[in-house]
Amino acid sequence: MQNIIERFIGYVTIDTESDPNSETTPSTKKQWDLANKLVDELKEIGLSDVTIDNNAYIMATLPSNVDHKVPTIGFISHFDTSPDFTGANVKPQIVKDYDGKDIVLNADENIVLSPDYFEDLLMYKGQTLITTDGTTLLGADDKAGITEIVTAMEYLINHPEIKHGTIRIGFTPDEEIGRGAHKFDVKKFDADWAYTMDGSQVGELEYENFNAAGAKITVKGKIVHPGYAKGKMVNSMYYASEFINVLPRLETPEHTEGYEGFFHLHNIEGVVDETVLQYIIRDHDKDKFEARKALMQKIVEDLNTKYESEVFKLELKDQYFNMKEKVEPVMHIVDIAEEAMKAVGITPLIKAIRGGTDGSQLSYMGLPCPNIFAGGHNFHGRYEYVPVESMQKAVEVICKIAELTAEKK
Repeated sequence: MQNIIERFIGYVTIDTESDPNSETTPSTKKQWDLANKLVDELKEIGLSDVTIDNNAYIMATLPSNVDHKVPTIGFISHFDTSPDFTGANVKPQIVKDYDGKDIVLNADENIVLSPDYFEDLLMYKGQTLITTDGTTLLGADDKAGITEIVTAMEYLINHPEIKHGTIRIGFTPDEEIGRGAHKFDVKKFDADWAYTMDGSQVGELEYENFNAAGAKITVKGKIVHPGYAKGKMVNSMYYASEFINVLPRLETPEHTEGYEGFFHLHNIEGVVDETVLQYIIRDHDKDKFEARKALMQKIVEDLNTKYESEVFKLELKDQYFNMKEKVEPVMHIVDIAEEAMKAVGITPLIKAIRGGTDGSQLSYMGLPCPNIFAGGHNFHGRYEYVPVESMQKAVEVICKIAELTAEKK
């Protein structure tokens, strides 16, 4: 496991935060730092056809070691980290033989990772955890996935007695801002199917995800001197609050679970003469997803009618769709992953993702791509952690999927 720890820490200490306001790919120059390191490492461990394109998409091949025809499979992860919380100057902490008690991440700032709040911690008593120091995210999303794929490929190279077909691996930028698959060359990747290693808890296996859209509501006001404002000032921030309050209050992330969709207001910027609201819209059911977008449109139209002018402007943009439609016709690819987990002593947790992965977009681009656990918890924040044993199990699952695929002629 020491190899996994060292490799993972080597990745997370490189800042790869993506930027939703950038129009380049990758969205930040610093993503190249890890991308170039990965290219060198893939060559060093002995993979073939290692390439990186002008947008930092990395691909490589582990050639087949069997003499019969086997489907080409792929494993994919992303190397950027979320812009929701800083990923600069990550200082990982290693907690060996976790005792089930509070973990002090930062004594000076009284930041504590506690099982009283994060109950999942108790599943990992006796294991080795890697945490943050409380001031940054960790980056297990998805540098744990990258660690697992590289480690698995290295293991297969060093153990040729494990029979497998051709394996393709791919590492992408900008997944955290919804663009990870946008410039992924599916034809070049040339796999029959793939798996993203981008889930959370050990055992997760997912082939359903949200349908997703982003919404930007611009609210126009009028600014005049407050001493002479009667009948003249229009405060866009008050109007924006009216829009917020019309949406169903309990259909938000903090009040929903399972297959329940939501509206999530994640950013507000406002002054008197203009306020901008940024929402994400999510639902597993396509009809309900379309109804949510239609509801937003109707609220805007109704409010503009009420105020007899175009105070509210809505911009809607679809982001990705539920991969279930594309995976169900080839359910054997999920069955193989489930069988692989059971073979290495893991109880599969087959459930819908309350989010999305590169795999959801790739599935619609012709590469069916279920999602497998990478092991981390509490992504995108200071309480993020990953058990090393979970990463080790993910390595075993990757190797077993490769082996089982080669056996199923």
